[in-house]
Amino acid sequence: QVDRYLYHLRLSDDVLLDVMARFQAEMVKGLGRDTNPTATVKMLPSFVRSLPDGSEKGDFLAVDLGGSQFRAHQVKVCDDGKQSSQLESKFYPTPKEVTQGNGAELFDYIADCLSDFMEAQNLKHRKLPLGFTFSFPCKQTKLDEGVLLAWTKHFKVRGVQDTDVVAALRKALQKNKANVDVLALVNDTVGTMMTCGYDDPHCEVGLIIGTGTNACYMEEMRHIDLVEGDEGRMCINTEWGAFGDDGALDDLRTEFDRELDMGSLNPGKQLFEKMISSLYLGELVRLILLKMTKEGLLFNGKVSTALLTKGKIEMKHVSAMEKYTEGLSNTKEILTELSLCPSEEDCVAVQHVCTIVSFRSANLCAAALAAILTRLRDNKKLLRMRTTVGIDGGLYKTHPQYAKRLHKVVRRLVPTCDVRFLLSVSGSGKGAAMVTAVAHRLAAQRRHIDATLSPFLLSLGTLREVRNKMRTELEYGLKRETQASATVKMLPTYVCGMPDGTEKGKFLALDLGGTNFRVLLVKIKSGRRRSVQMYNKIFAIPLEIMQGTGEELFDHIVQCIADFLEYMGIKGARLPLGFTFSFPCRQASIDKGTLVGWTKGFKATDCEGEDVVDMLREAIRRRNEFDLDIVAVVNDTVGTMMTCGYEDPNCEIGLIAGTGSNVCYMEDMKNIEIVEGNEGKMCINTEWGAFGDNGCIDNIRTKYDKEVDEGSLNPGKQRYEKMTSGMYLGEIVRQILIDLTKQGLLFRGHISESLRKRGIFETKFLSQIESDRLALLQVRRILQQLGLDSTCEDSILVKEVCGAVSKRAAQLCGAGLAAIVEKKRENRGVERLQITVGVDGTLYKLHPHFSRVLRETVKELAPQCDVTFMLSEDGSGKGAALITAVAKRLHNVGQK
Repeated sequence: QVDRYLYHLRLSDDVLLDVMARFQAEMVKGLGRDTNPTATVKMLPSFVRSLPDGSEKGDFLAVDLGGSQFRAHQVKVCDDGKQSSQLESKFYPTPKEVTQGNGAELFDYIADCLSDFMEAQNLKHRKLPLGFTFSFPCKQTKLDEGVLLAWTKHFKVRGVQDTDVVAALRKALQKNKANVDVLALVNDTVGTMMTCGYDDPHCEVGLIIGTGTNACYMEEMRHIDLVEGDEGRMCINTEWGAFGDDGALDDLRTEFDRELDMGSLNPGKQLFEKMISSLYLGELVRLILLKMTKEGLLFNGKVSTALLTKGKIEMKHVSAMEKYTEGLSNTKEILTELSLCPSEEDCVAVQHVCTIVSFRSANLCAAALAAILTRLRDNKKLLRMRTTVGIDGGLYKTHPQYAKRLHKVVRRLVPTCDVRFLLSVSGSGKGAAMVTAVAHRLAAQRRHIDATLSPFLLSLGTLREVRNKMRTELEYGLKRETQASATVKMLPTYVCGMPDGTEKGKFLALDLGGTNFRVLLVKIKSGRRRSVQMYNKIFAIPLEIMQGTGEELFDHIVQCIADFLEYMGIKGARLPLGFTFSFPCRQASIDKGTLVGWTKGFKATDCEGEDVVDMLREAIRRRNEFDLDIVAVVNDTVGTMMTCGYEDPNCEIGLIAGTGSNVCYMEDMKNIEIVEGNEGKMCINTEWGAFGDNGCIDNIRTKYDKEVDEGSLNPGKQRYEKMTSGMYLGEIVRQILIDLTKQGLLFRGHISESLRKRGIFETKFLSQIESDRLALLQVRRILQQLGLDSTCEDSILVKEVCGAVSKRAAQLCGAGLAAIVEKKRENRGVERLQITVGVDGTLYKLHPHFSRVLRETVKELAPQCDVTFMLSEDGSGKGAALITAVAKRLHNVGQK
C-alpha cells in the first residue's frame, strides 16, 4: 500500500532520459532571441566570460545575499606559483523585516554590514574591488549590472523587482561612504563554479542543491542570441528552478506536488525547484505522511497536530531519518517529538517515504545536469569529454546518500562524460571574489592588448595622409628630375593599348612571380564568337634555384618550357611569347626589361641590372632545342589589368593583392616625362611596394613592422609591401603573438619552439582563422597544427590580432588605390569617375574580409569615384598572351 502511494515518485531511466531531452529543448528555447520570452528556463547570460587561469592576484571583497544569513568576505588571491587564496568571512543575520521590507532598507543593511566588516578587517583606508553574490534571477546586460526578475527563497522585498540591484547597492554604499568599487554581480551558482574553477581548470559547470536549486555552465557565444558577438564563451545561469512552469512536467507531478505548490508563496512558479530543493522536500514528506495517516496506513490513523502543521517536517528531519546505521532510531525519535506514537512498521514506512522523495530529487537533478553535460560535449564536438561540476548547497552536503545517488545517476545517463564532482568548500562568496579577480585581470589584460594593437587602428585622418603621400610619390616617379631618387618608380611598360576584340592566334605565356612557375598555351579567337582558350602546366621552383645563380634559374625555366611544349606536342612551332615577370623591371621597350631588384624571396645572383628577356633568350640558345619569338615582358599587375580589360573596356587599373602588392594603371603619355611622346596612354607599373622606403610613412610603422623588415631578405626595402602583402602579414602576426606571450597575455606566457620559427605563421592561416564560419574550436585546431596549445581565450586573442593586422593591410592598400583613382579622375577632368580595377592575388581572393575593407576604404577616400572591382579569373598568364596579341596587332598596324 505504501508503494502504491509512492509509485509516481519512482522514475525509470527511460523517464529520466525523456526529462533530459525536455530540458535540452528548454535550453535551446531559452538561448534563442525569438523564443526566450516564452521560455520557462531563462538561460540568463552572466557576462562572466572567463574562468580563473591562476594568474589572478590581489585583495577582493565579496558580499553574499541569498540565504538565511548575509555574508561579507575578504579574499586574498596569491600569484605565488601555488595558486592559493585566503578567505576571511563574517556572517550577519537577515531579519524578516529586511527580507520582507523595502529595497532601501535591504541595501542600507548590506552597506552597514559591509562597513562593519571592513572596520573589523582594518580595510576602511583601501579602495577594493567587490563582487556581489545575489542569488536571485537577474537579467544582466553587463557584468556589473543586473535587473531583478523575481524574488525566490521566501524573499519578498518591495520596490526592487525590475530595477538594477547593483545601482541600488552602489547608492547605499555611497550614502555609507564605503570606499568600494563594485565590479561584478554574480549568481551563487556562478560563484560556486568560479570557486571550484580556481582549484580545477576543468570546472565549467556550477550546481546548487540546497534551499534553492540552480545550475550554470560555460556556453559557446555563437549559441547565445541574447548577447552580441560570437567569439568565446560565457557562463549561462540557467535558472532551471522554473523548468515545468509551462506544464512541461505535469505528467510527472503528483497530487502532493500540486498541494505543496498551492500552499507556497509563489503558486505555479519554480515547479522544478519545488520537486528537488531542500526547502520543499520536508513539506512533501509531511503531505504524503498526512494522507497515509488519514487513510489508516500509519500511526493507527491518528493525525497529530504536527502532521497538520505546515513546515513542521524539515529537510534536516528527512536527512536524519535516512541515515543507514541510526536511521530507524532517528526516525522513532523525530516522530515521537512530533507527538506521534510510531510502531516499528511505521518507522520503516516513514523512512521509505523519505528515501523515495529524496531519491526522486536526485534523479530529476541528475537528468537536468546530464542535459547540460551532453550540450557541453556536443558544443566541443567530442566523443568523450572530461569535465568537472562544482557543487554547493545544504542538501548535497548534509544528506547522507544524496551525493552518491546523484553521481551514480548522472554517470548512467551520460556514460560518454567523465565527470568529477567538486564540493565548493568556501562557497559562492569566494566565487564572487574570483569573478571580480578575473574581471580585474581581464580589464588589466585588455588595457595591455589595446596598447599593443592600437598602432594598427588607423584613423580616417591617417588614411587620408597616406593617400596624399602616395599621390606625391606617384608624381615624383613620373617626373624626369625626381624619378631617379623616387621610391615609387612608376616604370613605363610600353603597353600602349588595351584589347579591342580583334586579337587572334596562338600564343605562349610564361608566368614567373612566386614559388610556382606556369607555362601556358593561349588560343585567342576574334569576331562575334570571340573567346580565349588556355592550356597550362604548373612547375615548382625549388628554394635552391630561387636563391642560386641566374643561369640556373633561367635554365630551369627553359627546362619547364621544353617539358610543356613536349606535353602539348608543339615543340617545332615558333610561337609569339609573352613573359609575365612579376618583379620590378625598368623597360626601354615592350620586349626589354632590366631587373631593378628581386622581391618575394627570390635572390638569384647575376640578374639585377640585367635584361631578363636576354637572359631567357640565352638560356633557350644554350638548350638549342626550340626557338621562340619573345614579344613582350609583362608585370603580373599589367597582365591582370589586360585580362580584365578584355572583358570590360572600362578597366584601366590592375591590382595585385597576394604574396606581393602592386598596382599599374593607364597614364596619359603627356604626364610620363621619362618617355618620349605626348600622344595616347601607356600602362605604368607603379611598383608601389617600395612606397615608404624614404621614411615618409615611418609614423605608422610599428615595432613589429621594423622587426619583420630587419629579418627579411631585403631590409629597408619594400616597406609598404611588407605592411600590405600576404608574404609578410603572418610574420607580423607572429611578432605580435611573441610580444603578447612575453607579457603573459597568451599561451600562459610560454613561447613554444614553433612560435620562434620565422615564417611558421603563413597568411593562409590568417584567412582561415578570420573566417566568420569558423568556430573557436577550429581556430584552436589550426593553432595546434602550429604547435601552439591555446585556450579558448587565446584563440579569441589570436583572431583579434589577425583581424587588426589584415584590416590595416586592406586599409593601407585602399588608401594607395584611392590616390590612383583620384589621379585618373583629375587626368580625365571629370566631376565623377566610373572606373574598373582588375584584381588578382590570394589575399584579395581568399581572405574573408580583405576585399570588403579595401572597397570600403577606397569609397571613403575617393568619394567622387565609382570604382568597380573585377576579379581576374585566369590570372596574369592570360594577360601576358593578350598583351602579346595586342603588341602583334599594333606592330602589324605600324608596318602597314
